[in-house]
Amino acid sequence: MTQGPIVIFILLAAIIFIVLGTSKFKVHPFIVLLLAAYGLAFASGLKIGEIAGIITSGFGSTLTYIGIVIIAGTIIGTILEKSGAAIKMAEVVLKVVGEKRPTIAMSIIGYIVSIPVFCDSGFVILSSLNKSLAKKTKTSLVAMSVALATGLYATHTLVPPTPGPIAAAANLQLDNLLLVIGIGLLTAIPAVIVGIIFANKVASKYQSNIIETENTLSYEDEIKKYGKLPSAWKAFAPIVVPILLMAFGSVAKFPGDPFGAGIFKDWLAFFGTPVNALIVGMFFALLLLPKFNEETLTNWIGEGVKSSAMIIIITGAGGALGAVIKATNIGAYIGETLQTLNIGIFLPFIIAAALKTAQGSSTVSLVTTSALLLPLLPALGLDSEMGKVLTVMAIGAGAMTVSHANDSYFWVVSQFGGMDVKTAYKTQTVATLLQGIVTITTVFVLSLILL
Repeated sequence: MTQGPIVIFILLAAIIFIVLGTSKFKVHPFIVLLLAAYGLAFASGLKIGEIAGIITSGFGSTLTYIGIVIIAGTIIGTILEKSGAAIKMAEVVLKVVGEKRPTIAMSIIGYIVSIPVFCDSGFVILSSLNKSLAKKTKTSLVAMSVALATGLYATHTLVPPTPGPIAAAANLQLDNLLLVIGIGLLTAIPAVIVGIIFANKVASKYQSNIIETENTLSYEDEIKKYGKLPSAWKAFAPIVVPILLMAFGSVAKFPGDPFGAGIFKDWLAFFGTPVNALIVGMFFALLLLPKFNEETLTNWIGEGVKSSAMIIIITGAGGALGAVIKATNIGAYIGETLQTLNIGIFLPFIIAAALKTAQGSSTVSLVTTSALLLPLLPALGLDSEMGKVLTVMAIGAGAMTVSHANDSYFWVVSQFGGMDVKTAYKTQTVATLLQGIVTITTVFVLSLILL
């Protein structure tokens, strides 16, 4: 097996291959990650007869934990989007915050909606509300768009059940998904705040070309497309109920048996398991279906399943790559080297930011970086449960740094926000850079307190 400094060059070559393959040559991440796993296995000198078993085992073991969770979470997001529940959640927040603080309102709405819904879908869904509120309050649509985009982005990269953070937690072998959600919600707050400040102080100086030239539908007319919106409790239940179930499940396992040691504790622990909690949330999402027919029960749910497929196979390929790294001595050698640099929690951020900036996908950045980092956690001092959680946060911070022309979200925000490319770079791209820097700073401070 390969020894010494050359293992660093092997891993760097694998990372460069992943970056170039996905960004320059536009090869699907699944193929790139799989080829990187095989290349790394051969280059590091693993026994030829063991390589296939290591790769398939890494792929399968990752999906054993995360496969159903990703599917259930994606179905919930699809139903929230198509039923108008996301719009209903926005209405509730708007009533609480008020129209006098439009950028704050849109940022908070984004923060909530993007927990189950992909950020680009969330932006499209909320675009009419964004434009309507900008007109009504005479606020720059560019500022409103940046506030909404950064609010969506914060939880998209940090908070499950969005597939990226779930996949990262799975790759780092984290069982306590509730802890990831809780720390993610907390870590996302400074990212949201910096987005609001940037929207008000900088993005507000730019004007969109949409309001004056486009006769857009009013928010009220847009709502008519959904018919009657669901009630607030139905809209929030698919998100809130799984979180509550995981919370009660965690408490039930505390020393001292706060809920007793009988059947009640067993049921709480059962429903508190992430996969069971998300399935319950999915059934609550079914209450949002306007009708129980082929369109909703087959097409809507089928769309959610299809959307989850890409995330699942990329996550599995990331797990295969991680298994190869774990089977070699790369992690131990690099860990010893990194200990002298005292880079700690910043290493996940640097790798994730490099991948995100190069190839554009936050999810690919989250999956790939977490797969690379698992074998290095002990040497970095991050192999405790909280260390792994903060590693997910650091990777999420990197995965939002930065959104530019190779990121589909960049184009969604710029087109729906009425920005030309130059304006989008000055606003959306800079805002996500600031979000990443503020988020990794937050994670570093948390590491000083919690580790």
